[in-house]
Amino acid sequence: MEQSGVAFGTSGARGLVSAMKDSVCFAYTVGYLRHLAGLGEFAPGTQVAVAGDLRPSTPRILRACVAAIEYMKGVPVFCGYVPTPALCLHAFARGIPSLMVTGSHIPADRNGIKFNRARGEFLKTDEAAMREQDVELPQGWFDADGALTAPVELPEKTDVVPDFVARYRDFFGADALSGLTLGVYQHSAVGRDVLVEIVEALGGKAVPLGRKDSFIPVDTEAVRPEDAKLAREWAADGKLDAIVTTDGDSDRPLLADRAGNWLRGDVLGILAARFLDAAAVTTPVSSNTALEKSGFAKDIRRTRIGSPFVVAAMTEAADAGFVPSVGYEANGGFLLASDVKRGERTLAALPTRDSILPMICALVAARREGKDLAGLVATLPQRFTLSDRLVEMPTARSRAHIEKLAENPARGATALGFTKSCGNLSHVDHTDGLRMTFDSGEVIHLRPSGNAPELRVYVEADSPERAASLLATGIEAVGAWRDAS
Repeated sequence: MEQSGVAFGTSGARGLVSAMKDSVCFAYTVGYLRHLAGLGEFAPGTQVAVAGDLRPSTPRILRACVAAIEYMKGVPVFCGYVPTPALCLHAFARGIPSLMVTGSHIPADRNGIKFNRARGEFLKTDEAAMREQDVELPQGWFDADGALTAPVELPEKTDVVPDFVARYRDFFGADALSGLTLGVYQHSAVGRDVLVEIVEALGGKAVPLGRKDSFIPVDTEAVRPEDAKLAREWAADGKLDAIVTTDGDSDRPLLADRAGNWLRGDVLGILAARFLDAAAVTTPVSSNTALEKSGFAKDIRRTRIGSPFVVAAMTEAADAGFVPSVGYEANGGFLLASDVKRGERTLAALPTRDSILPMICALVAARREGKDLAGLVATLPQRFTLSDRLVEMPTARSRAHIEKLAENPARGATALGFTKSCGNLSHVDHTDGLRMTFDSGEVIHLRPSGNAPELRVYVEADSPERAASLLATGIEAVGAWRDAS
């Protein structure tokens, strides 16, 4: 791990494609399976489900992972190029391990491997235990550049899509979206065709938009200006009721209203949790505080950023008897820790990011209340969050600056110009990075990315305009950190 530069981020192991050599991916997969063997979840003959996104490097990495599974005497089950939640739904239902080759929303020069346990996501404790595995590469399998010396073929594909589509059709009904015309921004998302299929299975009309052959790094949390512009252009003729899309591996949603305004993931999460009558809601500290102000959840838990932390806390809530127990992230990823029942219908738990569920919940909720999406959002307490990232900012440098800021947050906030803009510092949260709340009620949260050399800046205010202004202030202030020698 140290030599390759491929390391665990907030969601799996990730690194530059040039660093993710066959030998590195093979070693990671062997270590993963040995860890599962120690837990009693893997043995010779055990099936291991694998899938991938549409990045150019994904097929090669998949073959390296398959080689490792076969080396460990496992049985690889190739589920194709499908959404991460479709892979997980298949694997969790059968109690078998699974891994997804994906870099999510990060650029195509990077990729990753997301590992899962037999019935849930890999937690941080699993990552730590996997690091301890002693893996020796088999002699003769790799050349001097770390490439496999013998060809490896992917198994015949197992089609997991029908069960994934049925999950939503059977719970919401075949007419849940009838009468709605939804634009489907396809770009290079692995679930772009599946999303069309689901919309139509629920009675809606799907209009495919923006399909690309090259990989597009659509980020559901820090929406690119070009994606904001595209949505407004597509919505301009008034023919679309909403626009739906996902990130690269289709586990995080992005939903726009009829005017082409993309909803923030933490707003979408509240709408979905409320629709599902969630008793417990778990979300990272970066999500906005409209959740607490909404008052519908009996139990609210705040965690570090990353689905493993959300999974752990929402599972604890479910075990404590708070059901339904759900979790969501500011990037829109929505997780279900317990079953949800509506009359004779049951939506089974799926403790991994699900991009489809929150979008359908919001669309159905709006229809039931006789509103469009904008009207539904207006029913929530008016708190607005935005985020952006300072790219090409080394993680070590970000951490050093944040640690120094944490030594005296009030003085640091003043030096950065935050107190002049927001008032005195009233509260500091060190859960993940440094989250500063000011007398104005406004929030500025600084955190190194766990997936790339980027510094994330999150803000919260009482209006969209103020949030945008605050974000610009935050990005400009920390820009000096990157530019300093």
